[in-house]
Amino acid sequence: MSESELAIVLGAMVGGAIRVSTPFLFVALGEMLTERGGRINLGLEGILVLGAMGAYAVSYHTGSPWLGVAAAAGCGLALGLLHGLLCSLPRVNDIAIGIALMMLGTGLAFFFGKPYIQPTAERLPSIPLGGWIEDPRLARALEVNPLFLLGVLLAVFLYWALGRTRPGLVLRVTGDSTAAARALGIPVTPVRVLATAIGGAMAGIGGAFLSLYYPGSWNEGLSSGQGLMAVALVIFARWHPLRCLWAALLFGAAGAIGPALQSIGISQGYYFFNAAPYVLTLLVMIASARSGRARIDAPGELALVR
Repeated sequence: MSESELAIVLGAMVGGAIRVSTPFLFVALGEMLTERGGRINLGLEGILVLGAMGAYAVSYHTGSPWLGVAAAAGCGLALGLLHGLLCSLPRVNDIAIGIALMMLGTGLAFFFGKPYIQPTAERLPSIPLGGWIEDPRLARALEVNPLFLLGVLLAVFLYWALGRTRPGLVLRVTGDSTAAARALGIPVTPVRVLATAIGGAMAGIGGAFLSLYYPGSWNEGLSSGQGLMAVALVIFARWHPLRCLWAALLFGAAGAIGPALQSIGISQGYYFFNAAPYVLTLLVMIASARSGRARIDAPGELALVR
């Protein structure tokens, strides 16, 4: 491999890591917020798919991709709110409800999204960070979507809010101990419902990125399990917003290996390299299961530590 080809591969991996990591980042931050409140939402896959479909449909009919992003956030907010309300009922298991909502979200997306498989919707713009580079392939690889920058700012904001603000303290106490939260006069149920709803809205925005930017179309196999993989990412990041950012970039880089090598004509083993994020997810889950640190950092009210 020549130096120019190596530069192209590295540039493609950096750009690909940013593109592929963006939906991971939004879904992981949403799930991190939900789990910080003491609840697990396994319905993220359904939220991601429904958000992608809603964003694509609204962008197609209005010509505004940003309205599509808002619609995706609304879809995620609605499913997250439903999850939070149902899990507030007595003797209801949040994991079972999450699986049911995953099926509901994907079913609604597939049913209402059939008319939008062929039409082309207006896509989100990009910021050409590689405009100064002469090689068009490398310049194209370094195009960044504003949603990624929004996700980075959101990770920094959540880091600050969870550690330095009263609402952040309320959320952390609620997730660590229901009894302690009630003793302090914290309304546990509303806090958890609100955290789950906001987390769902973030996951919906991740779906909008998939359909309106990368890969930039709507079809029923769009998500490829990214919603479920984000749950493993949150455990790997140990419920820390900034670690969620780095973990999302790591997963994104794993997913960008295949396209980066294909950009210089290396196509052998392409499907094997495409499986890298799933292999990484499996390794992360194995490592997390064997790690006592993850169990210590986990919010005390989560099912995995009770």
